[in-house]
Amino acid sequence: MDNPIHHYWELRLQKLKKALEANNFDVYIADNKDLAKKMAYDTIIPAIAPKTLSWGGSMTFVGTRLYEALRNDPRYTVLDTYDKSLSPEQSMQRRRESLLVDLFITGTNAVTESGQLVNLDMIGNRVAALTFGPRHVLIFIGRNKIVTDREAAIVRIKGYAAPVNVVRLDKKNPCGKTGRCENCSSPDRICNTWTITEKSFPKHRVKVVLINEDMGF
Repeated sequence: MDNPIHHYWELRLQKLKKALEANNFDVYIADNKDLAKKMAYDTIIPAIAPKTLSWGGSMTFVGTRLYEALRNDPRYTVLDTYDKSLSPEQSMQRRRESLLVDLFITGTNAVTESGQLVNLDMIGNRVAALTFGPRHVLIFIGRNKIVTDREAAIVRIKGYAAPVNVVRLDKKNPCGKTGRCENCSSPDRICNTWTITEKSFPKHRVKVVLINEDMGF
């Protein structure tokens, strides 16, 4: 068989799709990030028909290049929380306003094989929007985010995703130097709010695109 690794992940993604659908998520599978972008831009988002949209921090979302396509699309009123020209006060206000958009797009730190999304956030806008506020939420998930259970999700997030993001964001937290969580009290601490999303409520509110590539942290 050609590309057995890709086939292996196809099997795991199909199984995860069933688990997520049993938890009331709408689920799609894309073979790669380019197809994930096309699926979202051409099918999923037009079906939602949002007037307003925004996003939370997600390297997976950015990696699909959907961000560039949407921020300049005249069909939508975009609240761009990635806008570097904003002052800290303006940026925080925009994050607050993004909790009331029609569509919020982001990623997840981990997804369990039983179909639960596990996240750890610094400011809280990403997990707040996932929990309540926006009418619809679209989550992009690379295959590397799949873990066996909640305990494995916590290990992945604290032991890998958080230190890597500290380095990426140039924070001065100790895990950026040691490569592991030090349960710090740093003013730059990015590990502040946990959420576990067991089911989508209402049903179909949260839509998930599983990508058969390693993406994000």
